[in-house]
Amino acid sequence: MVRIRLARRGRKKLARFDVVVADARAPRDGRFIEKIGTYNPLTVPATINLDEEKAFQWLMKGAQPSDTVRAMLSYRGILLRKHLQIGVIKGALTQEEADSRLAEWKKAKEAKIQAKRDRVAGTRKAEAEARREAERKIREARAEALRKKAEAAAEEAAATAQAAETPAEAEQNNAPAENQ
Repeated sequence: MVRIRLARRGRKKLARFDVVVADARAPRDGRFIEKIGTYNPLTVPATINLDEEKAFQWLMKGAQPSDTVRAMLSYRGILLRKHLQIGVIKGALTQEEADSRLAEWKKAKEAKIQAKRDRVAGTRKAEAEARREAERKIREARAEALRKKAEAAAEEAAATAQAAETPAEAEQNNAPAENQ
């Protein structure tokens, strides 16, 4: 039996996968018949690069996708294309109808994906702005604390200077009084 499945590539905690067509008995990262794409789950949304024509051909020949690859093929509309093509073969609809339905679905799906990308970018931008605002408040609080500390030191220095002048002034004030 031929399977369409993932083969792991990349290093520890930075996994990337190849989408391969392989014999079901072959090891996960071992021998395969054909590489038909790549999958990177670490990006948001996940990056899926597939040769859709080859994937479609293998599905039509009877290759069975793994659960993860089935979800990816569904996400990209390849399973819908297979479903519509089977309908064309059975005579339930024409090739033009099938192509138009697939084009409509892909257009709606692309709009949905773009909306998610925009939402993620907006969220990241808002989080960055919130971090900058928090940092600005912390800087202002530190500056205010330093200003208060400087004012207190200045007042203390003035009080010390005034205290140092007070006994000398008292002697000067007392000395003329004694002379009179």
